[in-house]
Amino acid sequence: MIGFLRGEIVEKQPPMLWLDVQGVGYEIEAPMSTFYRLESLDGQVRLLTHMHVREDAMLLFGFATEEERLLFKTLLKVNGVGAKMALAILSAMSVEDFCLNVNQGDVKALTRIPGVGKKTAERLQMEMKDRLQPMLDDGKFGFADSAVAASNGMPGSAAISSIHASVKNSAVEALMSLGYKASEAEKLVAGVYQEEMSLEQLIKSALQGVKL
Repeated sequence: MIGFLRGEIVEKQPPMLWLDVQGVGYEIEAPMSTFYRLESLDGQVRLLTHMHVREDAMLLFGFATEEERLLFKTLLKVNGVGAKMALAILSAMSVEDFCLNVNQGDVKALTRIPGVGKKTAERLQMEMKDRLQPMLDDGKFGFADSAVAASNGMPGSAAISSIHASVKNSAVEALMSLGYKASEAEKLVAGVYQEEMSLEQLIKSALQGVKL
């Protein structure tokens, strides 16, 4: 199994990113929580990984922290929760917020996650509470900051209006990949968009605008 990868990000299109590791390109899916930490980074980065094997594919997922990876792997054990929903959960709220909502029985907060209805939220709350408590007791969730490390960089500028349109379209596509309908994604993006926003900032603001 691949535990982590260190390399240079050559392209980002949430929830996908492409990492060049000594000339080998890895296609990795990552939650928005990881993309937020990667936003200002350039050069070499280190991502914790989890390989998910299905009958029709082998998928590689990347995470900025061990807490994110552990929660992702634990969510996959819940009946009816697949990799797409697990990514959506990590994209919609922090590990700490998810643990808090589960422990407090806040089903309403869990239903804000795209694709999670009331029944699924209730099942998540019931099953995850039992699974999370031993990990919390053992200190496995320290809610530490990023395990990502890199240098900084600055993008060039050209065709500004085209770039703005591309950022908005990419944000809409990212929200749709998390389970939002096209009309919902467009409305969320339009409601928070500002010209100076990066793609990650725009997606984060759009997700924060989701009403409980």
